This record gives sequence, structure tokens and C-alpha cells, in this order.
Amino acid sequence: MIVIPAVDLKDGKCVRLSQGKMDQESVYSEHPVEMAKHWESKGAERLHVVDLNGAVTGEPFHRTLIKEITQSVPIPVEVGGGIRDLATIEDYFSSGIQWVILGTAAIQNRSLMKEACRRFPDRIILGIDARGGKVAIQGWNEEVSLEATDLAKQFEGMGLSAIIFTDIERDGMGTGLNFESTKTLAQSTSIPVIASGGVSRIEDIEHLMELEADRVIGVIVGRALYTGSLDLEEAIRMTKSPRSCGKIGMKGRARIS
Repeated sequence: MIVIPAVDLKDGKCVRLSQGKMDQESVYSEHPVEMAKHWESKGAERLHVVDLNGAVTGEPFHRTLIKEITQSVPIPVEVGGGIRDLATIEDYFSSGIQWVILGTAAIQNRSLMKEACRRFPDRIILGIDARGGKVAIQGWNEEVSLEATDLAKQFEGMGLSAIIFTDIERDGMGTGLNFESTKTLAQSTSIPVIASGGVSRIEDIEHLMELEADRVIGVIVGRALYTGSLDLEEAIRMTKSPRSCGKIGMKGRARIS
């Protein structure tokens, strides 16, 4: 299992939101590039970067900053937020980004998702953000009458790299991962799953490691790292223990490294 620090961008700053609410932010750095370098220096093997402004407006807002972050660290970067067309996907890939996350576009433009997966196999991630089990889009501002598990099943066999599953109600709240919902989703699909939303302590990751056999291959951590309630180096050491190197876990890691 891989631990992935989150670098969420809003108005040029590195922030964390509470339950995805744009008016409930905590600013942790006015220098996101330096923050990215910091997590890499602590052993991060991958970064999760989200353009929060872009997620709401439907078009990239931090394109230049995201490219600068990508070029400043030697580790791979996954990016989401405001990506709604093939031109943006191609532009991000040409700048060195390893994975692109599609959430709203996956629901509103299935043909884009299909074409992106065809052209860039294993480099497209499906972002499933759910509130009360229902999928939310447009920067989490709009809910659709679709269960997270049903959405995941629609993209079986399309060549996705992974699914990032976020429990909106727990995101940024430090209340712990929604273990049961993550387990249910992972068991409903053959696509590897990356968990997100609510990690607050090392025990959350230890518990999540029990799902490696169900193809849960990673976890995104944000606020807990910024507040110090979770130590990145300690978390990485734990996931590198012999227990985390089973057949499924190693297969999953190979796909996202």
C-alpha cells in the first residue's frame, strides 16, 4: 500500500477544506511547490494534487502552478480538478503528469472517459466522491442519483489505473476513514481502489491495510499530515512491512508506481 500526500490548491495556496466546502478552508502554505518538495523529502512516492478552483468552475485554474509542482519533484504526480476535455488531459500528460483524475467528466461525458482510457491506458483514474453513498460532482456541489458501486461497475474493463474513493462527509474532518464503504466498493469491482477522506492517525492506515487483498492499493492523506497527527515517514515504514507485501499488494503497487 502506498501513502499519498495531498496538495490541494485554492487561490494559489495549499489548503484543506472541511467536507469539500470552499468557504471552510485552512491554509497550510502559501508556497505549494515547497510543500510538494517537503513531502517528497519525507519519503512520499507519489503526490495527489487537486485544483479546487478548477473543480468548481469546470476548467483548470492552477495549470501553471501544477506544472511547476510536477517539474519540481522527481516522484510521479496525479492531478484532478476541472479536467473536462481531451486537450487538457493531453496538456497535463505532456508536462510530465503521470495520472489524470476524472470525476465529473466521467459522468457527464462518458465518451471522453472511454477515449482517454483508450489513448492513455493505465493513466486515467476515476474519481468517485460520495456523500451518504451517492455520487457528487462539480466540486462536490451537485449530487446525482447514482451509487458509488454502480458507477464503478460501469467502467470495468475500460483500462483505468485506479479508482479514488472519497467519503465527502469525512474529508478534512479527521474522523477516520469510512472503512466499510471503502470495503464495499473495493469488493464490487476489479479496479484497484485508493481510499481518501478522514484519515486522522496511523491506526486508520493500519486498519485499511486489511483490505489489500481486496485491491485497496493506496490511501490519500491531507489534513492529518499538515496538523502532525500522522507522521508520513512512520506511515510509509508501516506500509513497507512484510505484511503489506502480499501478492495483491505488490501487483497493485506495480500499477501505480
